[in-house]
Amino acid sequence: MEISDKLLCLFSADVTMKGDEYVVTVPRREIDTGSVEPGETYRVALISRETEVESEESQTATANDSTTNTNTVSSEPQPPVEAGEIRYVEVEDIGKQGDGIARVERGYVIIVPGAEIGERVKVEITEVKSNFAVGEIIEEEF
Repeated sequence: MEISDKLLCLFSADVTMKGDEYVVTVPRREIDTGSVEPGETYRVALISRETEVESEESQTATANDSTTNTNTVSSEPQPPVEAGEIRYVEVEDIGKQGDGIARVERGYVIIVPGAEIGERVKVEITEVKSNFAVGEIIEEEF
Protein backbone atom coordinates (compact mmCIF):
# COMPACT_ATOMS: atom_id res chain seq x y z
CA MET A 1 0.00 0.00 0.00
CA GLU A 2 1.38 3.42 -0.92
CA ILE A 3 1.19 6.11 1.76
CA SER A 4 1.09 9.78 0.80
CA ASP A 5 3.79 12.16 2.06
CA LYS A 6 0.89 14.45 3.05
CA LEU A 7 -0.30 12.00 5.74
CA LEU A 8 -0.61 13.97 8.99
CA CYS A 9 -1.48 11.19 11.39
CA LEU A 10 -2.35 7.51 11.49
CA PHE A 11 -4.42 5.78 14.15
CA SER A 12 -6.97 3.02 14.56
CA ALA A 13 -10.55 3.89 15.53
CA ASP A 14 -14.01 2.36 15.54
CA VAL A 15 -16.77 3.80 13.39
CA THR A 16 -19.79 4.54 15.59
CA MET A 17 -23.32 5.61 14.76
CA LYS A 18 -24.67 8.89 16.15
CA GLY A 19 -28.18 9.62 14.92
CA ASP A 20 -28.10 9.53 11.12
CA GLU A 21 -24.30 9.91 10.96
CA TYR A 22 -21.31 7.63 11.34
CA VAL A 23 -18.50 9.03 13.49
CA VAL A 24 -14.76 8.35 13.67
CA THR A 25 -13.23 9.79 16.85
CA VAL A 26 -9.80 11.41 16.51
CA PRO A 27 -7.57 10.64 19.52
CA ARG A 28 -6.72 13.66 21.68
CA ARG A 29 -2.97 13.06 21.17
CA GLU A 30 -3.36 13.97 17.48
CA ILE A 31 -4.81 17.35 18.48
CA ASP A 32 -2.28 17.90 21.29
CA THR A 33 0.73 17.23 19.03
CA GLY A 34 -0.53 19.70 16.45
CA SER A 35 -1.04 17.19 13.64
CA VAL A 36 -4.75 17.99 13.46
CA GLU A 37 -6.56 21.25 14.31
CA PRO A 38 -10.19 21.32 15.50
CA GLY A 39 -12.51 23.07 13.05
CA GLU A 40 -10.33 22.33 10.00
CA THR A 41 -11.38 20.07 7.13
CA TYR A 42 -9.28 16.99 6.27
CA ARG A 43 -9.45 14.17 3.75
CA VAL A 44 -10.06 10.89 5.55
CA ALA A 45 -9.04 7.48 4.26
CA LEU A 46 -10.48 4.32 5.75
CA ILE A 47 -8.37 1.19 5.44
CA SER A 48 -9.93 -2.24 5.81
CA ARG A 49 -9.36 -3.95 9.14
CA GLU A 50 -8.45 -7.08 7.14
CA THR A 51 -5.31 -5.31 5.96
CA GLU A 52 -4.42 -4.46 9.58
CA VAL A 53 -5.08 -8.02 10.76
CA GLU A 54 -3.00 -9.47 7.89
CA SER A 55 -0.22 -7.01 8.73
CA GLU A 56 -0.34 -7.93 12.43
CA GLU A 57 -0.25 -11.64 11.56
CA SER A 58 2.73 -11.04 9.29
CA GLN A 59 4.52 -9.04 12.00
CA THR A 60 3.76 -11.71 14.58
CA ALA A 61 5.17 -14.42 12.31
CA THR A 62 8.29 -12.32 11.72
CA ALA A 63 8.67 -11.64 15.44
CA ASN A 64 8.30 -15.34 16.24
CA ASP A 65 10.92 -16.23 13.63
CA SER A 66 13.47 -13.74 14.97
CA THR A 67 15.91 -14.48 17.75
CA THR A 68 14.80 -11.53 19.90
CA ASN A 69 12.71 -12.02 23.01
CA THR A 70 10.02 -9.54 21.97
CA ASN A 71 6.66 -11.02 22.90
CA THR A 72 4.46 -8.13 21.79
CA VAL A 73 3.99 -6.61 18.37
CA SER A 74 2.81 -3.01 18.27
CA SER A 75 -0.08 -2.24 15.97
CA GLU A 76 0.95 1.42 16.00
CA PRO A 77 3.38 2.57 13.32
CA GLN A 78 6.93 2.97 14.58
CA PRO A 79 8.52 6.45 14.58
CA PRO A 80 10.50 7.11 11.36
CA VAL A 81 13.47 8.46 13.36
CA GLU A 82 15.80 7.14 16.06
CA ALA A 83 17.66 8.89 18.87
CA GLY A 84 21.08 10.02 17.66
CA GLU A 85 19.99 10.17 14.03
CA ILE A 86 20.95 13.25 12.00
CA ARG A 87 18.20 14.83 9.86
CA TYR A 88 17.90 17.82 7.56
CA VAL A 89 14.50 19.46 8.10
CA GLU A 90 12.58 22.57 7.20
CA VAL A 91 10.62 24.24 9.98
CA GLU A 92 7.01 24.62 8.84
CA ASP A 93 5.31 25.99 11.92
CA ILE A 94 5.80 27.26 15.47
CA GLY A 95 4.32 25.31 18.37
CA LYS A 96 2.33 26.77 21.27
CA GLN A 97 5.50 27.03 23.37
CA GLY A 98 7.50 28.77 20.62
CA ASP A 99 9.44 25.78 19.33
CA GLY A 100 9.91 25.08 15.63
CA ILE A 101 7.83 22.27 14.12
CA ALA A 102 9.10 20.17 11.21
CA ARG A 103 7.39 17.17 9.64
CA VAL A 104 9.02 14.14 8.06
CA GLU A 105 7.64 10.83 6.77
CA ARG A 106 3.92 10.20 7.37
CA GLY A 107 3.58 13.67 8.92
CA TYR A 108 5.67 12.67 11.94
CA VAL A 109 6.54 15.78 13.96
CA ILE A 110 10.04 16.84 14.99
CA ILE A 111 10.13 19.67 17.52
CA VAL A 112 13.13 21.96 16.99
CA PRO A 113 13.68 24.38 19.90
CA GLY A 114 15.09 27.74 18.82
CA ALA A 115 14.10 27.39 15.15
CA GLU A 116 11.94 29.79 13.15
CA ILE A 117 9.43 29.16 10.35
CA GLY A 118 11.18 28.66 7.02
CA GLU A 119 14.56 27.75 8.51
CA ARG A 120 16.27 24.70 7.03
CA VAL A 121 18.42 23.12 9.72
CA LYS A 122 20.49 20.03 10.41
CA VAL A 123 19.31 18.42 13.66
CA GLU A 124 20.33 15.53 15.86
CA ILE A 125 17.36 13.62 17.24
CA THR A 126 17.68 13.71 21.04
CA GLU A 127 14.33 12.26 22.13
CA VAL A 128 11.85 9.97 20.36
CA LYS A 129 8.22 9.41 21.37
CA SER A 130 5.51 7.53 19.50
CA ASN A 131 3.98 10.70 18.03
CA PHE A 132 6.86 13.22 18.00
CA ALA A 133 10.60 13.63 18.40
CA VAL A 134 12.86 16.45 19.59
CA GLY A 135 15.81 17.54 17.47
CA GLU A 136 18.69 19.75 18.57
CA ILE A 137 20.07 22.12 15.92
CA ILE A 138 23.65 21.22 15.03
CA GLU A 139 23.89 23.31 11.84
CA GLU A 140 21.74 26.22 10.72
CA GLU A 141 20.72 26.96 7.13
CA PHE A 142 22.18 24.00 5.26
